[in-house]
Amino acid sequence: MTAGAMPKPRDLMRRPAAWLIAVAVLLAAVEFAVVVRHGDVGWDEALYISQVSPRLPAAFFDAPRARGITYLIAPVVWVTASLTVLRAYLAVIGAAAVVLAYWPWLALTSRKAVVPLAALLFSGLWVTGYYASEVIPNFWVAVGGVALAGWFVRYAVAGGRGALLGVVAAAAVVALMRPGDAAWIVLPLPIAAVAVRRWRRPALLVALVAGLALGAAQWIIEAYLRYGGPLERLRASSAIEGGIAWHPRGVLYELYAVNGPLLCRPCGGGVEHPTLSLWWPAVPLLVAGGLILAARARAAGPAAIAAACGVSASVPYLLLLGYAAPRFLLPVYALLALPVAECLVRLPDAVPRLRPALAVLVSVGILAQVGSQVLLLSWEARDNAVQRLTYVRGATALRHLGLRRPCLLGGPRSVPVAFYLGCGTAATSGILKSTTVADFLDRARRAPTGILSHGTPPPRYAASWVAHPLSGLGHGWVVYLPPWFSPRR
Repeated sequence: MTAGAMPKPRDLMRRPAAWLIAVAVLLAAVEFAVVVRHGDVGWDEALYISQVSPRLPAAFFDAPRARGITYLIAPVVWVTASLTVLRAYLAVIGAAAVVLAYWPWLALTSRKAVVPLAALLFSGLWVTGYYASEVIPNFWVAVGGVALAGWFVRYAVAGGRGALLGVVAAAAVVALMRPGDAAWIVLPLPIAAVAVRRWRRPALLVALVAGLALGAAQWIIEAYLRYGGPLERLRASSAIEGGIAWHPRGVLYELYAVNGPLLCRPCGGGVEHPTLSLWWPAVPLLVAGGLILAARARAAGPAAIAAACGVSASVPYLLLLGYAAPRFLLPVYALLALPVAECLVRLPDAVPRLRPALAVLVSVGILAQVGSQVLLLSWEARDNAVQRLTYVRGATALRHLGLRRPCLLGGPRSVPVAFYLGCGTAATSGILKSTTVADFLDRARRAPTGILSHGTPPPRYAASWVAHPLSGLGHGWVVYLPPWFSPRR
């Protein structure tokens, strides 16, 4: 090809960078086709959006959360209340984030197909397609973790100011989104920087610490302002999470949740669609195979770092938490996709006599995996859209009773229902306590107030309040309104 000539499309698509971009475009297309049009919010999304929306009172922001995702959505939320626009924005930048996350790995693998395939394996999971356009931080922790590990190895191997800045930026993003996850993802990196002699670069450790400090600064400052310090905030977080301690059944819980529900708490009763879950127990075997095959090719270092960070990221969710959610393991999947891709790409060449058969088997397996995950994504998007519609119906029923902003809601499901009413929320007891009884009653005398309930009597301080059925929220749901409030009929 002569200088200045445009590359042919066939030549362009031989480049791994072009395939990586194609994977991101495919992810965005699937999200727009399946997820973006389901605009209703979930519980956590309502809470995060309320923190930065000029149209909503901020819901109580509890100790385990970090505000990184609210900064990401703030520009759109300030401009429009459209959830479809918000999801479209997240779908586009999420696809771009996949490219940026896996980009540093392009120079670290000797086989061209490894990085695009790893991106496809991660992006092809239903849980990735679902949460890439949700106002939830786990996807962003995942892409940030992949970028962090990649830039770490790039600088450790070859140096360069750009790689060092990549380490700082990626560490800051992960810590800003979820400081606890950042600590687990980063844990193997300083160990590797010390253990591998040629990786002993002081600037690398300084960059890691600087990035983590930059990202976690807001969380730490808020800990001092609201909780009495980081340790007290961690104790409060543990209480809300049900106790962060030894939970060896966490592995089973995550397996139960691999195909939904979005929150498995309490968790048990088996796996939904077990045939479509066979990939999950196969991942450790494929990771081991990828490390072995990469070691034979004297290219195990990058894959080993990705595997170490992925395994480390899995520890709190597989061993220290008493419940599960599919999104918790997104950083694990994103990192382990790299050694898995090493295995799948190198396996046919490892057995020359069976190379054609193995190549076909691997190709068919990848297509079956991605196809089944897209099917699961469509099911989950549909089912959860139906569930979230109950929040809209509940808000409509309350509006018919006369609740208007400024208003106040308490009780379960109050956060997503209040989102659609423009109400504030408050809890007078429990791990999410945000106000006192006296303050709640004082506000109830000044604004329309209700307490949502499902099969339980009202709190003692609201014993005289009147129950009104809320069929929109489901069978058995009621709202307790104070006797001085006259509902519309």
